Amino acid sequence: MTLAELSFKLPDLLPAGAEIFLLTMACAILLIDLFVKDKERTPTFALTQFTLVVCAAFTVWLSSGDATPTQTFSGMYVADFFGAFLKLTLYIVVCVVLFYARTYMLERAPAAKGEFYSLALFATLGMMVMISANHFLVIYLGLEILSLSLYAMVALQRDSVRATEAAMKYFILGALASGLLLYGMSMIYGATGTLDITRVANALGGHGTGHLLTQTGLTKTIHDAAISANAAAGGNKMVLILGLVFLVAGLGFKLGVVPFHMWIPDVYHGAPTGVTLFIGTAPKLAAFAVVMRLLVGGLATLAGDWQQMLIILAVLSLAIGNLAAIAQTNIKRMLAYSTISHMGFMLLGLVSAVGAGVDDAAIKAYSASMFYVITYVLTSAGAFGMILLLSRSGFESEELDDFKGLNKRSPWFAAIMMILMFSMAGIPFFVGFFAKFAVLQAVVEAGRVWLAVLAVVFSLIGAFYYLRVIKLMYFDPPEDATPIEVPGEIRLLISLNALAVALFGIFPQQLMAMCFTTLQLSL
Repeated sequence: MTLAELSFKLPDLLPAGAEIFLLTMACAILLIDLFVKDKERTPTFALTQFTLVVCAAFTVWLSSGDATPTQTFSGMYVADFFGAFLKLTLYIVVCVVLFYARTYMLERAPAAKGEFYSLALFATLGMMVMISANHFLVIYLGLEILSLSLYAMVALQRDSVRATEAAMKYFILGALASGLLLYGMSMIYGATGTLDITRVANALGGHGTGHLLTQTGLTKTIHDAAISANAAAGGNKMVLILGLVFLVAGLGFKLGVVPFHMWIPDVYHGAPTGVTLFIGTAPKLAAFAVVMRLLVGGLATLAGDWQQMLIILAVLSLAIGNLAAIAQTNIKRMLAYSTISHMGFMLLGLVSAVGAGVDDAAIKAYSASMFYVITYVLTSAGAFGMILLLSRSGFESEELDDFKGLNKRSPWFAAIMMILMFSMAGIPFFVGFFAKFAVLQAVVEAGRVWLAVLAVVFSLIGAFYYLRVIKLMYFDPPEDATPIEVPGEIRLLISLNALAVALFGIFPQQLMAMCFTTLQLSL
């Protein structure tokens, strides 16, 4: 081996410029906040939003050139249209979430000062790393950055026993899920001889995500040949499938699907509502990206195996999520079980791509799932935003009864909540209906009509608890006639959120086309 081959080559840092900038600003904001005297932490809030805006501008600038995916850090990081689109959606969601949660967190967790914003940025960094990861260890690194930030955010309300208990449950179960995921990755490494997702795909006879790095040198050629020979050995098949089982179990926990859902109701209920809003929205985008990178990008050859697992998880999630939500009187727990059912519905798109290839039919199925998760995050942000909006100092608007007579207190806010509930229930013509329709269409085209019928039945059952909220708002007398006082910017933001849900329902083609195009250019 020559000296040139041993020399270290500085990686191209430009594709990861948004992550580097966000990390720098998160550390700076953590220090600057120590000197902020303003009780409302306005400078900290403004700097956080500025950071997200600059990251968005950086991502748009990088993705405005060649459509060819770019790899750096020895192929461990990939910058493509799929990642750029999800990151832009992530920035928008986090910006909206921080606006919604600002007043609430100042009143509920005054001791946290500006830590909420710093932790939100670190969590966002973890999600960005997960979205662009092309290596098992990088996925795990991003996942741990996100998870540790969320554990701390749940426990920000230090004087709340419920919040502390939720944080402990989340931490213990999260550590277990991370262990399952890491164990699955180690077994796949043992079967293929590599941790690089693209090389795993090639070793298994797949195509991988994006374009391979140009590889030169005898050592790498011999290494790749050894990988292929290692993976082809019949004895490694069982190890590979066992690793896949652990991998799907770990991903199932992060998505919150049955039977790995046990943390969701308790964490959603116990965490401060501002934190619940964060957990219930942005991380779903990152979890979807990891599923696409690992299962579709790296393990597409084993699609017949992991799709069977996902079908079971999807059916169980649809059944238990919708049935358990009916029995809830706390709206945060109701939306928690609703999340479980929605993630089950999203998985239906992933199991609708027939075969190991990535053709237009498969991309259409995957883009249906991508469309579903984006529209769900948008609607969920508005729903939790309404809970925050109705909460005030010393009062948590968490019970379904708190929404009684909302139409008499504020017809506009009642109309917004009605739009959001109709969308989640899949009522035409809101975006939730077209998201469900796109997934069901992909399922039927894959020949799994029984699965589509089952999904429709459970969706009809689920419509009950959404319509119950509307019934309480419009047909029951209010228990509290206190006027709803909301800052003008929050009123505008929640209105725009509901308007987006309505408009994407009327004109869904643009967003659907963007999802299809980004996947087509990246897979």
